[in-house]
Amino acid sequence: MTANKTLLLCSCDKTQTFNPEALQKAAGAEQVITVDQLCGTELNVAAEHLGTNNEVLIACGQQSALFERLSEDVYAEISHAAPLHTIDIRDRAGWSAPDAKPERQHAKQAALIAAAQLPAPMAPAKTTQSNGVCCIVGPTEQAIRMAELVQDDLGVTCIVNDAGPIQLPSAAYDVAKGKLTSAYGALGNFKLEFSQLQTLNPAGRGELGYGEVKSTARSECDVFIDLRGMAPAFPSHEKRNGYFWADPKKTGELERIALTARERVGEFEKTVYFRLEESLCAHSRASKPGCTRCLDVCCTEAIFSAGDHIQIDSDICAGCGACAAVCPTSAITMNETSFEGITKTAEVMAKVYREHTNESPRLVFHTLDTGAEAIANLARYDDGLADDLLPIGLEHIDRVGHAEIMAAFGAGYAEVLILADNQLDERMVAAEVELAQALLQGTQNSPSRVRVISAIELCNAGENAARVSDPILLVGGRRDITRVTVAAMSDKLEEPIPLPKGAPYGAIEIDSDKCTLCLACVSLCPTGALGDHGERPEVQFTENACVQCGICDSTCPETAITLKPQLDVSKAALSPRTLHSEEPFECISCGTPFGVASTINRIIEKLENQHWMYKNSDNVQLIKMCDDCRVKAQFHGDSAPMAGGERPRIRTSDDYLDS
Repeated sequence: MTANKTLLLCSCDKTQTFNPEALQKAAGAEQVITVDQLCGTELNVAAEHLGTNNEVLIACGQQSALFERLSEDVYAEISHAAPLHTIDIRDRAGWSAPDAKPERQHAKQAALIAAAQLPAPMAPAKTTQSNGVCCIVGPTEQAIRMAELVQDDLGVTCIVNDAGPIQLPSAAYDVAKGKLTSAYGALGNFKLEFSQLQTLNPAGRGELGYGEVKSTARSECDVFIDLRGMAPAFPSHEKRNGYFWADPKKTGELERIALTARERVGEFEKTVYFRLEESLCAHSRASKPGCTRCLDVCCTEAIFSAGDHIQIDSDICAGCGACAAVCPTSAITMNETSFEGITKTAEVMAKVYREHTNESPRLVFHTLDTGAEAIANLARYDDGLADDLLPIGLEHIDRVGHAEIMAAFGAGYAEVLILADNQLDERMVAAEVELAQALLQGTQNSPSRVRVISAIELCNAGENAARVSDPILLVGGRRDITRVTVAAMSDKLEEPIPLPKGAPYGAIEIDSDKCTLCLACVSLCPTGALGDHGERPEVQFTENACVQCGICDSTCPETAITLKPQLDVSKAALSPRTLHSEEPFECISCGTPFGVASTINRIIEKLENQHWMYKNSDNVQLIKMCDDCRVKAQFHGDSAPMAGGERPRIRTSDDYLDS
């Protein structure tokens, strides 16, 4: 038990109960204090303990801002304040249905507090510089109006896309006319391209006019305001920092945007959400296409191809984690919500809950904003979370992949639910949920134990409530834990589990009639799943290493390879097995094995007495020789095609003197 920690518990005006001893143990606290109105009549209790040197953990999430301000006030008075942490155990556990079992509620509270003691992840940050250069694109009237709103804080250029009149030129901003054709970048580094660009000529008397037309033009800016009223310039535009999109006809939109846009000047910290290990990437080899899973799911288009691997623009990346959830080789991992962190949190909560109830809990993944708000509303106005349902909050729900789901089952959960904020979230996680359900199909468990739910379903008891699922040791990466979990849950270890197309597990099949054993697939396999034999023509395959990237398929010149998505959890998948093997052809001159017997014989069959070089001659024998013997035969035989004449005798000085 960690000393110098105080746990403050509040019954929220006697609307929830708890087990102080169990929560004290879960928090590793030296002492536990229980009150009824910590944010009201008993606020002095919090102030008293914040004035000590002890670390303070307050089990109240709703009033966290109040306690933070109180901590600042205490520090201002006595020049020190205890380290403060807050956690919600009321909305997620304490407030539940009237018929909820108290022992389950108390177990949930202990599980939440125990998980909160895990070290918080540390994500690196980079500095983004914005000098306030702003480009506004849209109709003349709205663009000029927006320019007037932000001109005091930003350096503005308006690119209007209509022929609207400009009453008076202004030195506070520039105006041009053109059509936006492409846009790239984020705050501090937008790159825009325009066609048919004309700059405004502010000189002269009378109506203002535009200058010479430029067919194409490029511009860079720090802030990009898009008032065109059409589709946004970027996918998932709300996640693009520094980009502001709005319908200019909507009342109050320009003023709303201006308030935020004017603040985008100076230095900003941008979290680097991901880690990329290029050597593990199976995107491509030798210009042959392979895995594109991360490219397919990136909602902000921050990922792009860079030859044999991908690259991620950290300025554009919004940290949703969908790429890490689908990456089959763990080339992409997340800094804030790592697979190891999610797995450890789920494991700790399940362990504590099981210790108090001797039952297996159910798990729900939700977002920290919309999902947490839905849970809070259900707790206050409805029955709240079911008493056996443990929540894990994430910034983005598309961070959840099949490996996170299977790790939860490995930790002993009876069900895994995903609370989607909207239909877009449902589509983002659909493929991974389908894969997890297919993995369960090969076990004695129902695929319905994994599903996407709506908020109202959080109150309902599940079909697997009170089920006991034995946990396993969760060691290794995503693929290791998935495989071990499925093996532990499966009752048919020797039969591979068929999986949906695109799954990152599987085998390959080789058509022996087409394969020439050129071994191009072996040389380009990025994971080492394909190998050869040192003494004979042979393709070997280790199924556990295959990520179904498809490079072998796209590389094969004979189209002899077919991908077969499946998961084999037997020991056979861990060892190489032969897919295609043939005897080597032996040189007719020296006996050295070379080439593939069937290939050499096929070449001889096609050329002998068919091609002019191989008619009425023994040239066909050259095909049957190894490289060394073939060269010797071409230069030194009596009828060798490349043999020279008899070498003349070397003349000496005596020959010259005698002549």
